[in-house]
Amino acid sequence: MIRAKQLTKVYRTEEIETTALNRLDLVVDEGEFVAIMGPSGCGKSTLLNIMGLLDSPTDGEYIFLNQETSDFSERDRAKLRMGNIGFIFQNFNLIDELTVFENVELPLEYLGMKPKKSKEKVEQALEHMGMTARRNHFPNQLSGGQQQRAAIARAVVTEPKLILADEPTGNLDSGHGTEVMELLSALNSRGTTIVMVTHSPVDAEFADRIIHLKDGMIAEGEPVYQTGT
Repeated sequence: MIRAKQLTKVYRTEEIETTALNRLDLVVDEGEFVAIMGPSGCGKSTLLNIMGLLDSPTDGEYIFLNQETSDFSERDRAKLRMGNIGFIFQNFNLIDELTVFENVELPLEYLGMKPKKSKEKVEQALEHMGMTARRNHFPNQLSGGQQQRAAIARAVVTEPKLILADEPTGNLDSGHGTEVMELLSALNSRGTTIVMVTHSPVDAEFADRIIHLKDGMIAEGEPVYQTGT
């Protein structure tokens, strides 16, 4: 599903040049659950942004669903991203003025799905996340765990092939954090590919494979692809 070859990302200002990713090679196969770990500033978020087609590399190749995307325009990246990639963020990123139902429905509106079909899919996503009873609540009426459940429902409602999770339990207590990780594990067991950035060794243990980044590169001695692929 994902192939990164000599992936490089350099940020430049008038005074300084910072290399966030340094000729990184990585393969993520369909159906994998991969956790990415490493100290702050090692390139985790940069890598996730390129994987999610929110940014492009300075050099190297990024191949997603057999398409080489490194030279894609912002419009082309958005087109490929839509419906294929779901995002889960540490801060939930729900829209305060919308109900849970409306937040979850938003990606389907962007896809232009017909209202009847859209509402059916939202109801299914909310049911899977145990959020049906909260469908008409606003985000500020929910606990942190409930907000993240709503955010996961929004991420999966389009049935994306890939979910990218950036510290999905970072703002949750351990109990709600475990619930969220169990939900992600269940999604993966149904075939969804998941790549998760985390500082938590406990959360990382839910993954099939843990990748450690250091100075924009995969730590020496770690495989860039799953054993057996």
